[in-house]
Amino acid sequence: MTLSLITVCYNSETHIRSTIESVLSQTYPDIEYIIIDGMSTDRTIDIIESYGNVRLKWISEPDSGMYDAINKGIRMATGEIVGILHSNDFYNNPQCLETVAGTFKDSTIDACFADVHFVKPDRLEKTVRYYSSARFKPSQFRWGFMPAHPTFFARKRYFDEIGYYKTDYQIAADFELLIRFLYTNKLKYKYIPLDMVTMRTGGKSTRSWKSNYILNKEIVRACKENGIYTNFFLLLLKYFRKVFELINMNNPQSERLNFTCFM
Repeated sequence: MTLSLITVCYNSETHIRSTIESVLSQTYPDIEYIIIDGMSTDRTIDIIESYGNVRLKWISEPDSGMYDAINKGIRMATGEIVGILHSNDFYNNPQCLETVAGTFKDSTIDACFADVHFVKPDRLEKTVRYYSSARFKPSQFRWGFMPAHPTFFARKRYFDEIGYYKTDYQIAADFELLIRFLYTNKLKYKYIPLDMVTMRTGGKSTRSWKSNYILNKEIVRACKENGIYTNFFLLLLKYFRKVFELINMNNPQSERLNFTCFM
């Protein structure tokens, strides 16, 4: 069973090497690794080319944004299972994709997801927030909650049947796609109790108050388009969960809380 893994990037020379190496070091042998570059002007392409063609194929061309680039990668994918790993992120151990592949040996499983943790770009050893998908239920979308998207894998046929990422979303197309897959179409999913991905802070959805406004506006839209009622007030409640996550990370005597919210 082939796993197709997609990384999209643009001017990612600072971190792309750690992303690539975390994929190429995976113990699972049947991986198709696809990198979609948006015509980088720094050393990103040189770094990608330095790995040759071993388990890696890539293109570099203009695109209409991150979600358009991800869709290109999915269309190129030939594997039965598809996952996304962003160019600032990396897998925490070499067995991650072997665990994912083992999950899909159960033919009744359509999708899976796990946990991530956040670090500062210059302090990878220091976890600043832990994001657990353990208690996720599709009914929680209305509150702005979702499983950790960088750990989400699904059978490729569902992208063809249900649809790809909507490119008219700026930030929350991943949230909308997960609603369609897990809520609207009720794909059978499995949670993997694993800290799978390390994410560096400073993502697009949290860069400024304007980004947060766009994010929540698009979450409301995504819910409405899929028959889920929500509003800005309900979405604001998720930020209290984030406060608890941060408190928990700063309290070494406490047990890790399994709160799940949109990143």
